[in-house]
Amino acid sequence: QVQLVESGGGLVQPGGSLRLSCAASGRSFRDYTMGWFRQAPGKERDFVGAINWSGYSIEYADSVKGRFTISKDNAKNTGYLQMNSLKPEDTAVYYCAASKRSWSTVVLGDYDYWGQGTQVTVSS
Repeated sequence: QVQLVESGGGLVQPGGSLRLSCAASGRSFRDYTMGWFRQAPGKERDFVGAINWSGYSIEYADSVKGRFTISKDNAKNTGYLQMNSLKPEDTAVYYCAASKRSWSTVVLGDYDYWGQGTQVTVSS
């Protein structure tokens, strides 16, 4: 069992940056792939990025490539999503999730544990 808590969301102007954190407790984060998803009002929850347990396999959604960076500090049991050059269309609730799969899966159904989400609003 893994418990996940996101933090770092907030209001930012277009072009700005935010760093989201995902603190894990319970079993070691080292054993899991970590993913980030987001959900805008009235829309489905979409894949943002994922990093596997070793950190050597990373995937990003096309919409965030070159702007977002995912990382994971197994020693601190914490994952991160660095978001740069933010756009209004990045506005959503962002969720971190943990998967027992060994690869950086992009499939929402592959994730076993979810955080409660943190709101990111990009607006001037």
